[in-house]
Amino acid sequence: MFVQVCLYFYCKCLWRCLKFVVRKLTGQCELQRICYNTKPGAARTMKIEASLKGSKSKRLQTSVSVHPDAIEKTIDDIMELKRINPDINPQLGVSLQACLLQIVGYRNLIAEVEKLRREPYDSENPQHEEMLLKLWKCLKPSSPLKARISKQWCEIGFQGDDPKTDFRGMGLLGLYNLVYFAEWDTEIALQVLSDSLQPKYSYSFAIVGINITDLAYNLLVSGALKTHFYNVAPEAPTLTHFQQTFCYLMHEFHKFWIEEDPLDIMEFNRVREKFHKRILKQLQNPEMALCPHFAATESLINM
Repeated sequence: MFVQVCLYFYCKCLWRCLKFVVRKLTGQCELQRICYNTKPGAARTMKIEASLKGSKSKRLQTSVSVHPDAIEKTIDDIMELKRINPDINPQLGVSLQACLLQIVGYRNLIAEVEKLRREPYDSENPQHEEMLLKLWKCLKPSSPLKARISKQWCEIGFQGDDPKTDFRGMGLLGLYNLVYFAEWDTEIALQVLSDSLQPKYSYSFAIVGINITDLAYNLLVSGALKTHFYNVAPEAPTLTHFQQTFCYLMHEFHKFWIEEDPLDIMEFNRVREKFHKRILKQLQNPEMALCPHFAATESLINM
């Protein structure tokens, strides 16, 4: 243990000495070298984030957790601390701002998603009830719901006659994601629902959707989704980005389930874990953007 601690501090000191030498040779600080030598996206933003967090300056360390409204001032503070002339290096400020918007935005997105996850479904809340009924209308447009408490809910994959009990694990987040999928990716959602009802692929659509919400939530909180969001969101990733990612994961899991051809629903946990590992492996690639239709925008490319 003592040797490991000594090795850690030795490597840390050696790294700082190396950075000092490189700065003297190039005339650029680490932040400049990253922005000038790494293209926009996850590769750049994650390097900037690591550099700021690993700085010996408290001001730089805390810059990754400032309020979005304070980012512009934070950039000015960084430039001043690093003795960088913004008039000579105008693009640096733009690049740093784009990175900080993504870094701070990711932290705020976790907080927003966590708030929804912690909010329980309340059948006495008209907004909650309205969202639940919207889910039914989107998925079963030609089949009116006969009663709020009804076995019909099983037709879209809930376990009983009142869906509110199925949202306990993920709270409102599960409902938000299912409604988004049904409303904005309707064609695919209806196809997935239809396939899930076939004896060959049988699984509970809504319950699996809540389970995939849990998977997406854990990918977000662990930081694994940084690769994806930093590549697709030119500025701060939003709840919409998260919901679009859920749609992608839901569709991909459905295809993966069919490929795996499980004997029955009892193999769900095995298939889910295998799918989770595949997604994690994909996200290790700094160029990765999970959703093909979320290509980087021109604004990201030009930063």
